[in-house]
Amino acid sequence: MRKLRTGVIGLGVGARHIACYEAHPDCDVTAICDLDPKKLREVGEQYPGRKMTERANEILTDPAIDVISIASYDDVHFEQICLGIEQGKHLMVEKPVCQSPEHMAEIRKRLAASPGIRFSSNHVLRVSSRFQELRRNIQAGEYGELYYLEGDYQYGRLHKIIDGWRGELDYYSVVQGGAVHMIDLLLWLTGEEPEEVTAFGNRISSRESGFRFDDMVAALIKMSSGAIAKVTANFGCRRPHFHGVEIHGTKKMFVNRPSEAEVFSSVEKGVPPDLMDIPYYDYQKPELIGSFLDWILGRAEPIVTPKDVFQTMATCFAVERAVQTGKPEKIENN
Repeated sequence: MRKLRTGVIGLGVGARHIACYEAHPDCDVTAICDLDPKKLREVGEQYPGRKMTERANEILTDPAIDVISIASYDDVHFEQICLGIEQGKHLMVEKPVCQSPEHMAEIRKRLAASPGIRFSSNHVLRVSSRFQELRRNIQAGEYGELYYLEGDYQYGRLHKIIDGWRGELDYYSVVQGGAVHMIDLLLWLTGEEPEEVTAFGNRISSRESGFRFDDMVAALIKMSSGAIAKVTANFGCRRPHFHGVEIHGTKKMFVNRPSEAEVFSSVEKGVPPDLMDIPYYDYQKPELIGSFLDWILGRAEPIVTPKDVFQTMATCFAVERAVQTGKPEKIENN
């Protein structure tokens, strides 16, 4: 069997996709694309011998390419996905896969009409060794019945929305670009089904800049089990980038820390928590994209399924509606 031939559009985070594809024994990256000729040249020097282009459509319509990573700016994901599906390409799309419920519905419709196409998104926290162990422990019943969850996307890089491409888009969402990771992680860790959300936002951290959208959003999500999740997208926080996670169960409580996570099982003073020293920051590895390629090759199920992608996006859209209306909003994932 010949190797899968892959193209990568967008060489910011997309440059990491190249390394992940190249780590798979049955895949070759044959083409790369970026709007910035300087970035295209720099990445091309790291990976010589690939076709290089500044035009995404040359990748999307190339009959010699089987698989495409879409890591371009958020506002062009939808049109690139639609063209990729039309051209019969398997697609790995950076979050968010699209910016509106209407676009999500159209993508789902097109995928349903092309069942041979494999589609996923790069929710990388699922391959953190620490979070994988936490999920195994939850599934084994070690935490008892879950009743409260927290997922805080603490970005710590306000300059990227003030000075970078995000602030130049017609619309940029810190929910779709940040909280999406925490929503996906909490749903994957716990197997919970989200039903309803209440949310609020502000732009206090960036109000002296030209950024026009909320830089902070906090949401409360009601799960079908009765559990409650708090999720935030905090782009102006005064700390380095971090994924704050708390899992509260009737038997144990998990608290993520940059070094070692804490696992509490006693309420007695003086009883220290157990420490989980399994690596947390090791999620930039080829495991997730490798599982996507193995899915295409018929060897395994993907770590992130299309259903997972759309459930997370539906939750993000409900959060944004709740911020706009000031009222609880149902999460529509049908």
